[in-house]
Amino acid sequence: MMRPADSAVHLAVVGGGITGLAVAWYLRRESEARGRDLRITVLESSDRWGGKIVTEKVGGPGDAPFVVEGGPDSFLTQKPWALELSRELGLEDRLLNTNDSMRRVFVLNHGRPTPLPDGVLLIVPTRILPFALSPLLSPLAKLRMGADLIIPPKRDGEDETIAEFITRRLGREALDKIAEPLMSGIYNAEAEKQSLLATFPRFRALEVEHGSLIRGMLASRKAHRPSTDGAPGRKPSMFTSLVSGTSELADALVDRLGREPAVDLRLGIRVESVERAAGERSFVVRLAAGPPVVADAVVLCTPSTVAARLASRIAPEAATMLEAIRYVSTGTISVAFRRDEIAHPLDGFGLVIPRSERRPINAITWTSTKFDHRAPPGFALLRVFFGGSRHPEMMRTSDEELLAVVRSEFEALMGIDAAPVFHRIYRWFDANPQYDKGHLDRVSAIEAALPPGLYATGSAYRGIGIPDCVHQARETAKRIVSGLHGSSR
Repeated sequence: MMRPADSAVHLAVVGGGITGLAVAWYLRRESEARGRDLRITVLESSDRWGGKIVTEKVGGPGDAPFVVEGGPDSFLTQKPWALELSRELGLEDRLLNTNDSMRRVFVLNHGRPTPLPDGVLLIVPTRILPFALSPLLSPLAKLRMGADLIIPPKRDGEDETIAEFITRRLGREALDKIAEPLMSGIYNAEAEKQSLLATFPRFRALEVEHGSLIRGMLASRKAHRPSTDGAPGRKPSMFTSLVSGTSELADALVDRLGREPAVDLRLGIRVESVERAAGERSFVVRLAAGPPVVADAVVLCTPSTVAARLASRIAPEAATMLEAIRYVSTGTISVAFRRDEIAHPLDGFGLVIPRSERRPINAITWTSTKFDHRAPPGFALLRVFFGGSRHPEMMRTSDEELLAVVRSEFEALMGIDAAPVFHRIYRWFDANPQYDKGHLDRVSAIEAALPPGLYATGSAYRGIGIPDCVHQARETAKRIVSGLHGSSR
């Protein structure tokens, strides 16, 4: 098969979600910095860019719409990569912090929403009095959590599950009431299977360095205390978004990449396989329709199950391991109400629901409290999470039945019996990768089994959030361009 006549190195990116778009962006930046001439083709099988980043505008009264997120609604600022990318794209003035004066999280406890004690950082208490007075945990559970101060740290470097780690350091009740709904809820995972090192390695690092989670978190909090030089009393937001929703980030990438003559963005292109070109080191990316794409390197930014299918001919060992990564299906339903028809104060970011409460939903975000610009004045927007490993049957529930279940939960848990103004349902089938115990070792084995020039990156591997995907994209681009630097075809 003939290679294109130009002298540029050609790279193919399969998948147009945030990872694929960011890979293309950083390939351009890295190649320019190193003086390499690259052509990049990005192939996306669907009719839209952004993958699970989906923002819908729903018309409201006046000029202000409802902003409904179908996927992630924000990104973590402690992982700086999405924030840095936003600034690189000129979105500095579009960044939107959470309303931190309302930053409270409630935990459903015996059917009643109970505030997470002030000073609890994710799972670790850092203030004694609010923790001691909280009704969320029993007195024995509080004493057991305090034993973290004297329990020896695990220093063997071996992975363990979230359930094993939390039970070992803080006890079973802390796992049930705090860690499972908060930590496993982020990943839509089962605490008994979820890898600590792949999802929350910081907690192992704190344990090893300080001998205790509580001591480690107190030291970390002191070291990162915000300066008083800025606005008085202002704390940095843990999460941020964009004024018109997270899709602004994907849209900005598409806009900037679309102006690059050396970047070819193609929607509605299904890739059938990736093969070796006969007698060459390059790859042939075969498409369902149209001529194949010949590339010097290929980056698979797809779910691992899709990557397994595409790479099965040239990397069968890697394909077997890619196929073994588990996925679960999840969904959200966003529901809008007239604010004067809701008696609930919506005085926090939302409600997380422990598995032991046996409710048909997993969590509720009070979206219009968490962020400004999500609902017009006089309205409220709430988002419910369902499905996952807890309730996979909810994914097959009809839209009408799902709405009825959610309205029943609103009434039972929050006293809301008003008629919705509208609702939007998003279902993501087999879309959430599960980082089971030993996940990082499996990923390293996959990467080692891929042939030179073929890469797999994205949410299935080294982090599921937007910042993690951006970081993986940047690191992959660096490795590719470094490998090309000084080489000739």
